[in-house]
Amino acid sequence: MSDERAAATDDLSRTVASWQTQYAKEIGQDRTVINRSGIEIRPLYTPLDWSESRYDEDLGVPGAAPFTRGIYSTMHRGRTWTQRQLIGLGTPEDYNARVTMLLQQGASAISLLPCNSGFRGIDCDESPVALLGTCGTVINTTDHMDTALKGVEIDRISTAMNDPTPFTLFAFLLGVAKRRGIPFDKITGTANQSDYISHYVANHMFYRLSQPGARRVFVDHVKFCRAHVPNWNPVSVVGQHMQQAGATPAETMGLTLSTAIQYAEDCIDAGMDPDHVLRRFTYFFDISISFFEEVAKFRAGRRIWARIARDRLGAKDPRAWRFKFHGQTSGVDLTQQQPLNNIARVTAQAIAGIFGGLQSMHTDGFDEALACPTEESARIAVATQNILREEAHLCDVIDPLAGSYYVETLTNEMEEKILDVMQIIEDAGGMYAAADQGIVQRMLGRSALEYQNRIESGAEKIVGVNCYQSEVEEREVPTYRPDRAAMEAQVAAFRAFKAGRDQARIRAVIDDLARAANGSQNVYERVVEAADAGATHGEIIACLRRELGFGHPQMVA
Repeated sequence: MSDERAAATDDLSRTVASWQTQYAKEIGQDRTVINRSGIEIRPLYTPLDWSESRYDEDLGVPGAAPFTRGIYSTMHRGRTWTQRQLIGLGTPEDYNARVTMLLQQGASAISLLPCNSGFRGIDCDESPVALLGTCGTVINTTDHMDTALKGVEIDRISTAMNDPTPFTLFAFLLGVAKRRGIPFDKITGTANQSDYISHYVANHMFYRLSQPGARRVFVDHVKFCRAHVPNWNPVSVVGQHMQQAGATPAETMGLTLSTAIQYAEDCIDAGMDPDHVLRRFTYFFDISISFFEEVAKFRAGRRIWARIARDRLGAKDPRAWRFKFHGQTSGVDLTQQQPLNNIARVTAQAIAGIFGGLQSMHTDGFDEALACPTEESARIAVATQNILREEAHLCDVIDPLAGSYYVETLTNEMEEKILDVMQIIEDAGGMYAAADQGIVQRMLGRSALEYQNRIESGAEKIVGVNCYQSEVEEREVPTYRPDRAAMEAQVAAFRAFKAGRDQARIRAVIDDLARAANGSQNVYERVVEAADAGATHGEIIACLRRELGFGHPQMVA
């Protein structure tokens, strides 16, 4: 350090020391502030915490290593995030009406959430009608998908299928493309729920196949997409599940990156080129209301992944180092009490995601904590993104928080926390082994309990829940329920469809699927063939459960 610089540092140290004396005198008994990841937050940050001398090492420029400032050189100044609203309700006709409305309101991509019966791996005729379509769309066949996407140009608009293994929704989407004469290389989008490990540790309802069976189908799915649907993203590592199950933001990022390493190494072991397959890796995160913590989480995660992809996984193409992620504002932070306050919560979460450098975003409806969003709340959710982009001018500057002493220090501290979590997983033998041993589940449980205790003690304030409660009777918020008669007609038509099929052909394609599961053929190729022949969602999953084992997530104390 030069004499001049040393003198400047000494001057700053004296200035800060003087401020600390005055601060202590005025504030009296100070409170300790600790964010959700366990990092203590100081009242002031200065160049003593982060210096511009670390600029190249910590930041660089957007679109270049270390990618802290974004994965593209132009970021939102050149192309804003994709508005990908998650939609799932009622019948395929209901979904089509809602997605058409949202596209007209400014949504630029679509996302399909299936009915919970679908997540459980059964068809609509195996579930009580009263439960169908309440928080997702009933999609059990290629015909259903065709109806849901009527008028949607699937060769021009990106789609996301919230579709756990064995990815029947995507198979139905390919069936629709085939009917419409659309080449598979024109289909773009993401298999949003391909992360079977996150299902195993956090989303037990979604877990359809045994852990080894899910691993097999996952790798075959990636292989199939690389060969036949090259512009589809077959890997979405879902940090959202971890965070909603209780993980802190730092734990979420650490577990997500550890999962990505597991999937990347599985694909490379299966003969795939890291320069090609890693370009199709994507991520899906919750954005909590802990604003600066979320911004730091994304900036640190982007930096860590670039090093992993290059140094550990051997990718030489910088495009394979990119950390592409979708963000969804956190429904866990939303409240049933004073639900209109959720509009403010969603806005804060969305800004954190934008400043964190996301590539696509879903903003929750204010009634998310009550039921499937109504049309009114869905419109407001889309308008929130439009306002932030057009009126608040959040896209004018790339990474506008960069250089903040607080943000840069917090990014570095988050990186340390994330790497600590990743080391725990590495010591256990990787993410697959850590999940099998219950290490991840226990981590989630501990953090969830600690956060709940903070809410109940009042240390964590939730407006309308444990503070600022209102004695005024709240207005009743209307909630969505699917039309019972329409759903009964849906089930009746589905049963008629099954009865009218060529039963010999259905038995043949299911037998082919079973043979693939027990042999060396690509399982997912047979899933696509079965769906195209008219096999249903439930039939395909039932076959693979018989051959590959039923999913029984490990429960830990």
